[in-house]
Amino acid sequence: MSFITINNNIAENETVHLHYEDVGFGQPIVFVHGWPLSGDMWEYQVTELIQQGFRCITYDRRGFGKSSRPWTGYDYDTLTEDLYILLETLQLEDVVLVGFSMGGGEVARYFGKYGGKRVSKVVLASSVTPYMLKTSDNPEGADKEIFDKMLVDIKHDRIAFLDSFGKQFFSIGMLNHPVSTPLLEYYRTLASLASPIATQQCAISFASTDFRKDVQAINVPVLIIHGDDDKTVPIEVSGRRTHNLLPDAQMVVYKGGPHGLFYTHKDALNKDLVSFIHTGVAEGEPQLQPVGAFDNIVGERV
Repeated sequence: MSFITINNNIAENETVHLHYEDVGFGQPIVFVHGWPLSGDMWEYQVTELIQQGFRCITYDRRGFGKSSRPWTGYDYDTLTEDLYILLETLQLEDVVLVGFSMGGGEVARYFGKYGGKRVSKVVLASSVTPYMLKTSDNPEGADKEIFDKMLVDIKHDRIAFLDSFGKQFFSIGMLNHPVSTPLLEYYRTLASLASPIATQQCAISFASTDFRKDVQAINVPVLIIHGDDDKTVPIEVSGRRTHNLLPDAQMVVYKGGPHGLFYTHKDALNKDLVSFIHTGVAEGEPQLQPVGAFDNIVGERV
């Protein structure tokens, strides 16, 4: 196993060891995982994309997976510094940053804080950007009570919360079961191995962090991918609004896609990643339709 050492937890005088995996050769793709999973969530992307000639780097956010579990450092500035140190330590160039859900926040903040150093393209998949929380100057956000209840449920019975959250994550219902029961249990296990403190504090961070200026600081080609059945990070709160801030970005909407589209739509996602990296245009892009009030063009994938 590979680790990088980070000494930015000054308040606790604690060294953080960030676990990462680096496989394949070619242009580097750095995958930033979602909450409350780990870098292992990307297995269906990594196993395919290394065969397409890419170098794939995944890492576990502090508090998750095999990385250290400090008590502090779960704000986006610190988390993004971890990402920056990873890219610097591995001396990566021409990087494609792929951020899923919470990971989209680190990708955006990386541009706001570091100007996108070493990065040539960005993919935001099911991303929490630009600002999840409803406030007086962000009326399109989600009510604070939703996130407050999440924290109450996590503190009361974290595993039961994760079990219920996993069903919402993949839009599982009476007539829709896109994920097998063993796989659903596997993802619940990945989430359960995270630090309880990290699980709580990261939920606060992705719910309350304003990425609007960070998103507008992105100065490389961007692909936005979102499912129109995302019940965890609804497309109207996130993907559509991110696209509105980045009108030159490409947006592909997966029809019926849940939040966990990295698995349910893995074939489409992999094709769109390869196409976007090679050509700057996702494979889903030719299927075009207008987005109404946004006056932009969105590709749709079935």
